[in-house]
Amino acid sequence: MGQQTLFASAARTATPTAAEFLKGRAERLMVVINCTAIVTAPSVVPRIDYFDDASGTWTTLLTGAAITTVSKVILRVGPGMPVTANVSANDGLPDRLRVDITHGNGNSITYSVGAHLLD
Repeated sequence: MGQQTLFASAARTATPTAAEFLKGRAERLMVVINCTAIVTAPSVVPRIDYFDDASGTWTTLLTGAAITTVSKVILRVGPGMPVTANVSANDGLPDRLRVDITHGNGNSITYSVGAHLLD
């Protein structure tokens, strides 16, 4: 269905504003966090949330494990996905989504985040 760059590759030392997007007709989501450089033990935690119009609040679909090394992390949400802690969730994909990358400290970490919407 399509790919979106949520966060272009850049060195960051603080939590950026969460990136919101709409799923369109997609039924599954794959989020790729590509960490290419670290300085002095950084820590970031990725999270996929959805917006509930009735309550006006964001709710977590999936929280990934803390990223502390140069690595590529893939999170998946959709019907039929295996239920694997910090990796994938077997759940429907609501219309309004966001990806939040929470920094645990002020140390520099370089990463990009892409969302792949799949049918």
